[in-house]
This record gives sequence, C-alpha cells and structure tokens, in this order.
Amino acid sequence: MIVCVCHNVSDRRIRQAVREGVSSMPELRAELSVGTCCGKCHSCAKTVLRECLEEGAREPQPVLFQQAFAA
Repeated sequence: MIVCVCHNVSDRRIRQAVREGVSSMPELRAELSVGTCCGKCHSCAKTVLRECLEEGAREPQPVLFQQAFAA
C-alpha cells in the first residue's frame, strides 16, 4: 500500500527502513522524506512505524556471541 503519494513510499519500504534501524518519525522523514510535502501521510506513516516497532519488540532477538581473543 502506498503511504506517501508525494514521495511514492509504501508501507513495505517503511518496514524495510525499520529493519535497517529507523525507530522514530524524524528518522523516517530524514530517510524517506515521508510527511515532508503535503503532510497527509503523517498519521498513516506513524501507525505503520509504530506497528513495525511493536512487531520487532515481540520477535525474539538473536543472541550474538563474540569470541574473546587472547593478546
């Protein structure tokens, strides 16, 4: 679904941006220019962002181990 018509940004692209580390509306605006033209998409973009962040919080995060090297 297209969220921002002015900049042709879809909900899929917003979800991808969140996976890449975007976690706030200011970051989303800077990354994708969402809500910087007419502003009509702001509430929808914020909803998609919030849902995506909540989904990420519910998913188990992988445990990463670092091997200690002796000097």
